[in-house]
Amino acid sequence: MAKGTSLQDPFLNTLRKDRVPVSIFLINGIKLQGTIESFDQFVIVLNNNANQMVYKHAISTIVPSKNINTQDFENSD
Repeated sequence: MAKGTSLQDPFLNTLRKDRVPVSIFLINGIKLQGTIESFDQFVIVLNNNANQMVYKHAISTIVPSKNINTQDFENSD
């Protein structure tokens, strides 16, 4: 991975495009589940029967329901 290259955007975009179910853990311990509908620099829109806008600064961890091959991110340049 080149210096200054972000893992965040390709990771989230793969989860969004493939509609991979995720568990998102917030810093206060709350667990949210659903699929990522969209995201930008500050928020993720999570869908689980309804859309929720989650601020990234409130997120501790994102756990996909299946493995994501991060080596593909390095070859996307």
